[in-house]
Amino acid sequence: MSKTSKPWLPQTAAPEIIFYNANVVDVEAGIVISNSTVHIKNGRIAGVTTGDAAKPSTGPNTVDLMGQYICPGLIDCHVHLTATPGSSSLKEIFAASANSIAYRTSFVAREMLLRGFTTARDTGGADYALREAISEGLIMGPRLFIAGKALSQTGGHGDSRANYQGDEYKCCGGHSVNLSRVCNGVPECLSAARDELRQGADFIKIMCGGGVASPSDALDMVQFTAEEIRAITTTAKQSKTYVTAHAYSIEAIRHAVDNGVRGIEHGNFIDEETAAYCTELGVIFTPTLVTYYGMSRPPFDKFLDDVNQIKNRQVLASGLNALSILRKAGATICYGSDLLAGLHSLQNEEFSIRSGVLSAKDILQSATINAAKYLGMEGQLGCIKKGSIADLLVLKSNPLEDITIMDHIQDNLTAILKDGRIVFKNSTWLSVDPLYDPCRIQLQ
Repeated sequence: MSKTSKPWLPQTAAPEIIFYNANVVDVEAGIVISNSTVHIKNGRIAGVTTGDAAKPSTGPNTVDLMGQYICPGLIDCHVHLTATPGSSSLKEIFAASANSIAYRTSFVAREMLLRGFTTARDTGGADYALREAISEGLIMGPRLFIAGKALSQTGGHGDSRANYQGDEYKCCGGHSVNLSRVCNGVPECLSAARDELRQGADFIKIMCGGGVASPSDALDMVQFTAEEIRAITTTAKQSKTYVTAHAYSIEAIRHAVDNGVRGIEHGNFIDEETAAYCTELGVIFTPTLVTYYGMSRPPFDKFLDDVNQIKNRQVLASGLNALSILRKAGATICYGSDLLAGLHSLQNEEFSIRSGVLSAKDILQSATINAAKYLGMEGQLGCIKKGSIADLLVLKSNPLEDITIMDHIQDNLTAILKDGRIVFKNSTWLSVDPLYDPCRIQLQ
C-alpha cells in the first residue's frame, strides 16, 4: 500500500544506529557479554561484536552506552488489549460503544509498549484492524499476534450472560465487542474457528474449563466435547496454526491436549504427572499470576463480585505451586499477565511474582526466547543476534542479576527500540523516532 493512500506510514527508513561499550544480555545462555557493539540497520541487527577492536569511529548515530545493558524487547503471551480501563467491571467495559473501546485500546497499547513489551499475544478481543494499525504506525503499541475472539460454549467461560438471563438474549455469535464468542456442536465450532481465521486470527483460543471472571461456570467444569475440540484443532492445523486453551484443572488440561490443543493458558491446578505428560507432548504453558494478585487487593478487588472473588482466591493460592511443578517437569513456560480494565498497569509485576520460584534466567527467557518460539518467530524476536528484529531495551541494571528491576522498569529504562526505531528514551543521545513522537508535524 502506498504512502499516498496511507499517509501515516513511516516517511523515512529506520535509522542506522551503533551502540558500543554495551553489556549485551544473552538470554539463551543466561549471561552478559561485556564490551559489545551492536549495529542496527534497516530495523534489524546488522551485527554484534565484542572487544575494543570492534569500537566504531564516532558519528551522528553512534552511542557510547558506558556499560549499560541491552536486552531483547519483552513479549507478553497473554493480554487482552480491548478489555480497557474506563469502567469498574468487565460487563460495563463492553457495554461501551465500539468506538469508545477502540479509542481506549489505543491508550492501553501505547502504555504496554512503554512498559517494555514490544510484542504481545492477544488471547481474545484484538482484531485485524488493531494489529494493522499498530504495524503501520497509525497508533503506538506492541507488535501483535491475535486470536480474534476466543471460542466458548454456552454457559462456559466466555459466555458473559448472567444466570438470570433467559434465551431471549443471544450471546456473542461473533458480532459483539466482547472477548469471546459462543459456539455449540461440531458445525458451529467449525464455522467459528474458520471465521476467526478468515478475519485474520494468527491462532485460535478455546475455553476448556471454568474461569474466574465468568458468571455461570465452576472452576472444575470441563467445557466443549472431544468432537468439538477436535473439529477446532483440525481446522487450525489445516491452516498451519495452532489452538491454545484456557484451562485450570487437571481434567480440563488433559481434555484439551488429548484432542490436539498445543498450548495451555493458566494451568493453576496442574499436578506433576500431568505436567510431565504435557511436556512430553510439547505443550507450551502461559501462566498468568499477576491478574489474581491484582484482583485480590484494593482497589481492584471490587472488579469481581463475591462469588467470583472466591474463585479468584482459589487460583491465586495454587499459582506459584503450579509454576514450580512446570519448572521441575521441564515444560516450556511463557510470560503472561491476563490483565483487564485498570489492572493493565500491573503488567510488570509478573516478574517479581515469578521470582518466588523461578530463576532470573528462566523468567527472562519466558518473556523473550520462549515466547518468540511459541509465536513462530524464533531467531527473529526475543534475542540479540545478526538478522534479528531490532526490538531492544537499554537498561541501567542487569536483569539476570535481579529480575525484579523489570517490575520497576521506568526506574531502570534508558531506551526502548522497536523495529530499530527509538520509541522512548531517557537520555541525551539521539532522538525519539518521528514515528513515535506525539508532537511530530508531517505535512503531506
